[in-house]
Amino acid sequence: MAQQLAQSRTAQAYAGVQAYARAHPGDGAMAAYLALGHAQMEDHRYDEAAASFRQASASADPLSDYADYLGAQAALGAGRPADTFALLDKFAERHPGSIFAATAPVLLANAFLKQNNAGGALAALLPEAQTPEASHSDYEYALARAYQLQGNAGAAAPLYRRIYLTQPMSTEADNARAQLQAMNVPLTAAERKSHADQMFDAKHYGEAAQEYQALQRDEAGLSAQDRAEMQIYEAVCNLKLKKLARKDVDRLPETNDDSAALKLYLTSELDRNAGDQAGHDAAVTQMVQHFPRSRWLEEALYSGGNMYLLKRQYEQAIHDYTLLVTMFAHSQYAPSAHWRAAWMNYRLRRYPEAARLMDEQVVQYTAGVEVPAALYWRGRIYEDEEHNFGQALNYYGTISTSYPNYYYAMLARQRISVLSHGNQASSSPSPVLEHVPPPHTADLIESLPENDVHLIKARLLANASLNEYIGPEIEASPTASEWGALAQAEIYSSYGEVTRALQSMKHSGISFFALPVSKVPMTYWQLYFPRPYWNEMAADAQNNGLDPYLVASLIRQESEFNAGAVSKANAYGLMQLIPSTARGAARKEGIKKFSTGMLLQPSTNLQLGTENLKAVLDRFGGQVEYALAAYNAGDVPVRQWLQAGDYKDVPEFVESIPYSETHDYVEAILRNREMYRAVYAGR
Repeated sequence: MAQQLAQSRTAQAYAGVQAYARAHPGDGAMAAYLALGHAQMEDHRYDEAAASFRQASASADPLSDYADYLGAQAALGAGRPADTFALLDKFAERHPGSIFAATAPVLLANAFLKQNNAGGALAALLPEAQTPEASHSDYEYALARAYQLQGNAGAAAPLYRRIYLTQPMSTEADNARAQLQAMNVPLTAAERKSHADQMFDAKHYGEAAQEYQALQRDEAGLSAQDRAEMQIYEAVCNLKLKKLARKDVDRLPETNDDSAALKLYLTSELDRNAGDQAGHDAAVTQMVQHFPRSRWLEEALYSGGNMYLLKRQYEQAIHDYTLLVTMFAHSQYAPSAHWRAAWMNYRLRRYPEAARLMDEQVVQYTAGVEVPAALYWRGRIYEDEEHNFGQALNYYGTISTSYPNYYYAMLARQRISVLSHGNQASSSPSPVLEHVPPPHTADLIESLPENDVHLIKARLLANASLNEYIGPEIEASPTASEWGALAQAEIYSSYGEVTRALQSMKHSGISFFALPVSKVPMTYWQLYFPRPYWNEMAADAQNNGLDPYLVASLIRQESEFNAGAVSKANAYGLMQLIPSTARGAARKEGIKKFSTGMLLQPSTNLQLGTENLKAVLDRFGGQVEYALAAYNAGDVPVRQWLQAGDYKDVPEFVESIPYSETHDYVEAILRNREMYRAVYAGR
C-alpha cells in the first residue's frame, strides 16, 4: 500500500494508507503516517505532511528521528519556521546515531533564516564548523546567507564565491551567484570562465555554452584573444549537442593558444562525420606538429582510431592508437588504445607484435579492464602459433584464478580442458604473470545482526516505502561493511522489488566476478542473479527451444527484470521489445488486438520476447554470439562484420565487435548465463 501511494499518490491510495494507520497502532501506524507525510511532501501539501509526521512521532519510537526531521522540513515548506525549533532543538542529543544528525543544524539554520534571524542561524551553524558537513554546499550557503543577513558581506561573499567555483554542479551554485549579484559583488571573467569550463568538463554542454555566450555579451573588457577562445569553446559545446555546422567552424577566429588546437579538433570531427578521411588526417597532423601536448590532440587521436576501427582500416587505426599511447602515456584512453592496437595486430596476423603488446598491456595497465582479454589472447598465441602449450596453460590458469567469473575465464577453462590432456603448465611461468593482481577475497556474512538498530529502522523504512533512506540507514551501522549489501537487497527482495535488490547488489562494491562462487554465500549470488517469473520464463523458453538461463541473462542485461522499463529507443518491458518487432511476433503467436501497452505485462513480454529471440537465433544459424550481437546492434551491422572478417573462431568475432556497447553486451550475457548455471545447478 505504501509503495502504491509513493508511486501514484491518488486519492484512493491516500485513503487506503490512512485507513491502515487507524487500524494498526504502534509501528504499523508510525510507518503508515511516515508514508503519508512523505507522499504529501512530494505533492507539496506541506501542512498535511507536517500533521502526518506529528502523528508518526506520537505512534511509536523507532523512527522518531525521521518524524522530527521530515516534520521540520514539512513545516519549513509550509512557511511555519517557528514549528521547526522544537523538532530540531538538540537533535543529535535526542536522536544519537541518526543519519540526520549532521544536517539537522543546517535545516535549523534555514528555519532561522526564514525569520530573518541571522544570530540564530549562526548559533546553529558555527559549532559545526570543524565537522565534515561544513564543507558541503548546503552548509556553506546557509552560513553565507546568515552573514549576508547580518550585513557582513566580507564574510558572505567568499563563501558564495567558493560554492560557485568549487561546487558548480550543486543546487546552491546558481543561488550563490544570484546572491553575489544582489550584493553587487561581481565575479571576474576568469572566475566565470572557470565555472563554464567545469560545466563543460562535466558534459553539461548546454549550460556551458550559455555561460560562454554570456561572457562574450557581458564582459566588455575581454581581450580579443579571450573572446575568440570563448567562441571556440561555445562551438565545441554545439558540436557535442549536434548543433555545429561546417560554416560555423569556418567563421571561428584564428588564435595562437590551445584554443587553436580545439578549432582543429572541431575540423577533424566534422570531417570524420562527413566521411572526409583526408581532411580529418590533415587536421590531426597539424595538431601533432603545432600542439603536441594539447588535450584536444589526445581526443582527436582516440576518435580517429575509433573511426578507422569501424571502417576496418586497421593500419590507420593502429597508427592513431599507438601515437596516442606514445604522446599521452597517462591518458584516460591509453589502456583502451593500447589494447586496440594489440588486437588490430592480432587481426592482421602479426602475432609477434601482438604478443609483445599483449604482455605490455598486462604489465603497464594492470588494473585495466582489458587485462583478462590480453591474457587470454596471449595464451592463444602461445598455444596456436608458438606451440608452447605449457606457457599457454599458465596464462589460462592465471585468468581462471584471478578473474574466475569473467567471460575470458570461461573461455580459458575450455582451453585448459583441451590442453590438459598430455600437457603440463610450464614450471617457469612468464614474468609477465607476476603483474596480475592476486585473487580477490571478501569477508561476507550470511546472517544479519537482527538487533542492530539501523537494520531495524531500515526494515521499518521499507515498510513505509521511504526507499531513499534505506541505504544510508544501513550504512550508518559501524559493522555494515560485513552485511549491509545483503541486508539492503533482502529488504527490497522481501517486498518483491527484484530490480532494486539487484541494483543494490550491483552498487555494493563487492567484486562478484573476481570471486569464486564457493567463496560467496549463495544468498548473495541468488540476489545478484535473480529468477523472477521463472516458471513462465522457463516454459516460454522451452516452447521456443531456448536455454532459460540465456533468457534470464538477457533480461538481466536488458531491463534488470523491471517489467515496466521503457528505454529512450522506445523498447518495452522485460526483454526490451520494439513495438514493431513485437507486433510481428504477436501475429505469429496468434495474439489478436495487440497493443504496445501489452508489452509491459510480463507474461506477454516473455511470450513475444522468447519468440523474437528464437527468430534472431534462426537467422544466424543458431549461433548465440551472433544472435546476441544482432539483438543489441541489429542484423545489418552483424552481417557486415561477418562478411568482412576472416575470424578463426567465434571468440575472435566477439572480441572484434567494433561497437563497444555491443561487445560488452555479448560478453556480459554469455558470462552471466554461466553464472546462472553455476548458482542454480541442480535447482
